[in-house]
Amino acid sequence: MYYKGFYHFFCQYNPKGAIWGNIVWAHSVSRDMINWMSLKPAIVPSRWFDKYGCWSGSATILPGDRPVILYTGVINEKPDPGYQVQNYAIPANYSDPYLEKWIKPNDNPILKPTKEINVSSFRDPSTAWFNNGYWKMLIGSRHYDRGIAYLYRSRDFVKWTRVEHPFHDKPGTGMWECPDFYPVSSPGRKNGLDTSMLHEDAKYVFKVSLDETRNEYYTIGEYDMANDRYLPYNTSIDGWAGLPYDYGNFYASKTFFDPVKKRRILWGWANESSTEDEDIAKGWAGIQLIPRMIWLDPKGKQLLQWPIQELETLRNHKMKLRNVKLNKGDIIKVEGITGAQADVVVRFTFASLSKAEEYNRNWDDKFPPQDLAKDICGIKGATVQGGLGPFGILTLASKNLEEYTPVFFRVFKTRDHERYKVLMCSDATLSSNNKDEYKPSFGGFVGVNLTDHRKLRLRSLIDHSVVESFGEGGKTVITSRVYPKMAVAGDAHLFLFNNGSETVTVERLKAWSMKASAMN
Repeated sequence: MYYKGFYHFFCQYNPKGAIWGNIVWAHSVSRDMINWMSLKPAIVPSRWFDKYGCWSGSATILPGDRPVILYTGVINEKPDPGYQVQNYAIPANYSDPYLEKWIKPNDNPILKPTKEINVSSFRDPSTAWFNNGYWKMLIGSRHYDRGIAYLYRSRDFVKWTRVEHPFHDKPGTGMWECPDFYPVSSPGRKNGLDTSMLHEDAKYVFKVSLDETRNEYYTIGEYDMANDRYLPYNTSIDGWAGLPYDYGNFYASKTFFDPVKKRRILWGWANESSTEDEDIAKGWAGIQLIPRMIWLDPKGKQLLQWPIQELETLRNHKMKLRNVKLNKGDIIKVEGITGAQADVVVRFTFASLSKAEEYNRNWDDKFPPQDLAKDICGIKGATVQGGLGPFGILTLASKNLEEYTPVFFRVFKTRDHERYKVLMCSDATLSSNNKDEYKPSFGGFVGVNLTDHRKLRLRSLIDHSVVESFGEGGKTVITSRVYPKMAVAGDAHLFLFNNGSETVTVERLKAWSMKASAMN
């Protein structure tokens, strides 16, 4: 949230170790969401209603510039272990711009699960919105394998009543964590909307984090205000086969409205691909990704994401390339930047689509919809020669390519030979010589019309153990968590490559070495 000149960031944090347990709410503040100062934890287990954990929640700014935090506590009431309740906390001093001390009023908890609710699957209250005289917020839950978002209403933000019917639910999707609901501006407009700026004709985004898959999916739809129901459009698939914010290591995200620059900011957590023992050895686990601005694409069917502009203040040494030809088998080193921390923007063009490979329709039957692109990337990796692609960049690469994480495109032609599927991959398979590490291949399809414009754009943010990649202006986003053994610090390099028979031109490349941000 933004309050009195500072962005405030809260997260789940274990101050006693690098693995799950002893969870408090860590708290940091920033002027620009890039450089941060760490404060004391805002909320720690201290009362009977949060004795066994201060779990996820949200912040809401009430009228009069009064922030309030809603969060889940665990009280382990017998006979129901893991009994989850909803609590609130308020600042001890509203005039303190750092909000260093928070109070848990004695009327907590403000919500307990009723008898028809799964008491151990009742958590993560959303940012609230104001509508028709009531504050409203969502809580994630499940009933057997049915994912549910319950809606609660309150006039005073303390006494809450559940609406009888779910705000939204879907069978076969399991527990819904970290629900998020917000309005978006008309298609193509980048300005964000405050969560309470509701009207009948607006479009809305509903997001859930699926506990069973550890992935996130969103839909775009309408809000039936009279009945307090969310209705996704038929262009949005609900559940595992839906639209993800990110096809890679990305979970438990939240958005908020930035009142300073009138934008909606998405901020996600990148979970680990290393083992628990490795986390303990390195002393930390989990990382926040770069904040992203999000808005509705011009066709109104998906969200676009882009790193916030403030990141560019970290750009340092810059280099450019223009009109570099990449023939089949070419690998060209990008000189003049630091490969371990870089911001890379590149535009690829190609003269013909004739060499695009035939799309194998058997893949549609063989792979689950939610895994289709990822599994094709696993089969058709960067080392598998193709027609139009694979081409892209090799990030965090060792000098002799013993280790590297490729981010690349591959183009397929469909059966009618008039339409094309563009696959984007970020493949950690060869990222490290550590054989025990989980090194997945991630992938997503990119919605782009290649018959009109034979070009593809890519931006990748490279930061030691993280590669965040944005395809075609933020239509497809993939984050990979990688831990190279050789391609570290000054031994990390960046390459361009093409392993397809069609020549690809690097029409334009701009790359910057990145300075370190101020942290803690």
